[in-house]
Amino acid sequence: LPAYEQVLKAAHSFNLLDARGAISVTERAAYIGRIRNLARSVAQSYYESRERLGFPMAPREWVEQMTKKAA
Repeated sequence: LPAYEQVLKAAHSFNLLDARGAISVTERAAYIGRIRNLARSVAQSYYESRERLGFPMAPREWVEQMTKKAA
């Protein structure tokens, strides 16, 4: 999950800058939104990649339930 690690690095860098007061209030909201969107994109991509594999490590009942929801 290298992409998720990059999201964590981005969030950490943001927190360091925010703690030092280097980010204004308006910039703060924009950065939080960007990191949130990045995290959401990474999570969606990971879910889709596992879905393509048929959720190999998940219990069969869960897989069946998820495929019914998607249909």
